[in-house]
Amino acid sequence: MEYWQEPAKRSDIERVRSLADSAWTRNASDSISLGYHDSGYWFRVRIDNKTSREAVTFLEIGYPVLDHIEVYSSSSTGNAEPIMLGDKQAFYDRPIHHRNFVIPLTLPASEATTVLIRVQTTSSVQVPLTLWDRDAFYAAEQSRTMFEGIYYGIVLVMILYNLFVFMAVGERSFLHYVGYITAMPLFLASLHGVAFQYLWPEATWWNDQSIIVFLNLAVLFGGTFSIRFINVSRRNHPSLNRWTVGVISAAGMLAAAGLLVPYKYLILPTILLASVGCSTMLFLSIVRWLRNDPAARYYTFAWVFMLSGGILLALSKFTMLPRNLLTENGTQVGSALGVILLSIALADRLNSEKKRAYEAQQKLLGEERKARIAQEQSLQVQREANSLLEERVQERTRDLESLNEQLLELSATDALTGLKNRGHFDREFSAAVVHAYRYGEPLSLLVLDIDHFKKFNDTHGHLIGDDCLKMVAQGIRKFVTRPQDLAARYGGEEFVVLLPETPEEGAVKVAERIRTDIEKTGFRVSDEMLNLTVSVGVCSVFPARADATKDIFRIADEALYEAKAGGRNRVVAGKASDQAEAVSGSPA
Repeated sequence: MEYWQEPAKRSDIERVRSLADSAWTRNASDSISLGYHDSGYWFRVRIDNKTSREAVTFLEIGYPVLDHIEVYSSSSTGNAEPIMLGDKQAFYDRPIHHRNFVIPLTLPASEATTVLIRVQTTSSVQVPLTLWDRDAFYAAEQSRTMFEGIYYGIVLVMILYNLFVFMAVGERSFLHYVGYITAMPLFLASLHGVAFQYLWPEATWWNDQSIIVFLNLAVLFGGTFSIRFINVSRRNHPSLNRWTVGVISAAGMLAAAGLLVPYKYLILPTILLASVGCSTMLFLSIVRWLRNDPAARYYTFAWVFMLSGGILLALSKFTMLPRNLLTENGTQVGSALGVILLSIALADRLNSEKKRAYEAQQKLLGEERKARIAQEQSLQVQREANSLLEERVQERTRDLESLNEQLLELSATDALTGLKNRGHFDREFSAAVVHAYRYGEPLSLLVLDIDHFKKFNDTHGHLIGDDCLKMVAQGIRKFVTRPQDLAARYGGEEFVVLLPETPEEGAVKVAERIRTDIEKTGFRVSDEMLNLTVSVGVCSVFPARADATKDIFRIADEALYEAKAGGRNRVVAGKASDQAEAVSGSPA
């Protein structure tokens, strides 16, 4: 490759073609970096196709921020039309839609083709040329795209991770770090043409300015993050704090200027400030490491990686180093490693702060525990006395509750038969009627009377009569087994059975079982087995009033007398007309 610098006035293609070979400066490498110049440069490349067939190739200019590019190719077949490229033209005007400038060339068989390239740019004049076979180009592009995807994927994960941590813990260092790791990849995306390809393919002016803005924002957020993360305050490090604040302020002004001032006036001070900023951050991290800040070791290594990539890029721009794969992509590799290490440093810092807070909390808890032990010891006697008093009170309370329960049970129980007495029955009967009325449930009442009991009592005496009452009560108890059912002695030889949630059919069955069991059991007096029977009246209703107890009992009692009149030893259910009165809602 050879190059020739134009004089002050632009030269046309015919003059360039007529230049003597001695006017051209030979460059041994396929990449050239000439620094920053206002004038245009011409580059001449001779390509020999020594094969016997036509070759389809791509000529790639691997520096995507060149402003204006004109490409002329010629062979023995004639001159081709010029191809106009550069980042001052919309992205989709390119013949090959690629982040770099790719020129399709068809090389005639067994001929030499001369390619003339004119470059004029406000950026560094770098023209790295690569001649590709078409298939080889697309194969290599897959690897490059994968590399870009891995880098930006890592960065995106780190941005989201640190943003979520900031929202979770509220530590502002994470927010400044998110600003840094957002600005730095955007700068690299602008520098490498990725942003122009995917983010703003029509914004030709902004494509140059974005390099200025995002690089300065990276310096700005890197500085604010460093001040907070490694505590470079005016109290701890007044000189370093003033210097760092100065770098941050300069970066902020250059970033703001990048929205108005053309690229060519800002690129050199921006690169210089970025180099100073990286060196400053590295120096700060070393100072904090020497002062035994555990998180500073990760921080230092991160800035070593990023600074190395930044220095290589800056030296290549100033032509002090050749442009190659390392100098161009070192910033991405260093940035990715730095991003990961800084995230580790932040996590380590957060863990250290949590550990210190935990230790302080444990110390405070220990002191509080000692004070509490002393207080407990001083109150031990009082607690023991209170405990003893409480035990005695509880014991006395339990005794009283037990006595009360016994008294309640005795007051509700018939002493002779062991069934509930009339007073308890009246209370439960009223409550059952109210419940059945409220929920629309059936309620049944049985009224039982021992047949010929007065004659039996007069004949055999009161003691035998009492035994007879006990036997009947035992027979009733056999068939009154549900928790809600109630059997009681109502008075003399009369008993009652309350059956909630029981219709007439079920109540009559229970009554028949009681009657049949008592009849079959019989009652022995001395050597004589006496036949003992009962008559039962049944009333089954759906109460229409909450105060229907008297009506229900009256109906059951009338049914009992009907059973007596019908010959005794039988079960009679209340008449339908009588029961209708109890559920009609009208008092009897």
